[in-house]
Amino acid sequence: MQSRFKQAALFSVKLLLSIAVLVYIARGLDLQRLRSHLVSVDPLLFVLALALIFFQTFLLNGRWELIMRALGVSLDWLAGWRILMISLWFNQVLPSSVGGDAVRMWLLRQRGVQWPEAVKGVAADRFTALIGLIALMVAGLPFLLSRVSDQAAILAIGGLTLAGVAGTVVLLTLDRLPKRLIAHRAIASFVRFGALVRFLLLQSERRALLFGSALLIHLVTAAACFALARGVGAQLSVVDAGILIPPVVLLTAVPISISGWGVREGAMVACLGLAGVPSEEALSVSLLLGAISVIIGLVGGAIWLASPERGSYSADKAAMAAQDAPSYDGLGKEVSSHP
Repeated sequence: MQSRFKQAALFSVKLLLSIAVLVYIARGLDLQRLRSHLVSVDPLLFVLALALIFFQTFLLNGRWELIMRALGVSLDWLAGWRILMISLWFNQVLPSSVGGDAVRMWLLRQRGVQWPEAVKGVAADRFTALIGLIALMVAGLPFLLSRVSDQAAILAIGGLTLAGVAGTVVLLTLDRLPKRLIAHRAIASFVRFGALVRFLLLQSERRALLFGSALLIHLVTAAACFALARGVGAQLSVVDAGILIPPVVLLTAVPISISGWGVREGAMVACLGLAGVPSEEALSVSLLLGAISVIIGLVGGAIWLASPERGSYSADKAAMAAQDAPSYDGLGKEVSSHP
């Protein structure tokens, strides 16, 4: 009962934040102009953006499959894509605090994958995506400096990028620190995870393909946003989309709102504004991108309705599974989570 209360409270806080940010943004905009952009979007460009985001699900599944193979798990491509699509349904549509990652772990376990591989595979997939995003932001910094004159924005995006680089380097090199500093159980789990990701990106046989896919996935998002921007009449260049969309994606990933709603819109208005895109057009791009995410989630929902695991699914079980999943050492052996 207490756990459900906490989940409901967390969901309520996120929902209120999403609504508050959207209302705050809308207060200073011409809502009639915003509506005009939304209803008059070029249908062909909207379909192109939808096709790009749908194609992105195949790339996402390919990256995840590479990681699972490196962990010694043979995941059938179609089965993996089905699990991924179902997780997007839970992420984008259902009013629940149980995220798609927990559902992915639960569905993997239903297919006989052990908890060590299920947990590490999903976590490594998420962190690999983050590294790809940070790499794009680093590559975009010189272009940002030459194209944007707002010093505060440059400092903000540059600081965010440097913080991401520093955090990544620290995590990947934690095992090089003195043993007495990393012996604590909480830190040790991060040490093992950092070593796993470093192996995937630097030592695994398909590291180039894995890192390349991490970059390509975010470039597809930028391409979809570029198509939507053009669809609503915004004068956004390909270069500006490649520079400014990655920070939007990074900020949207912060789990403080419902499926990124509100945070994504605020970040999109701020970032595209640096390229001279009016706030109404930038907000239209964000709302249309959100609508596409919901459409993709609905496809995942249809797959979930036909899923044989649906009858045995429990949101509480999935949440507890993700929360109580044990820690593991670098060899994949279970380590007790209790003293």
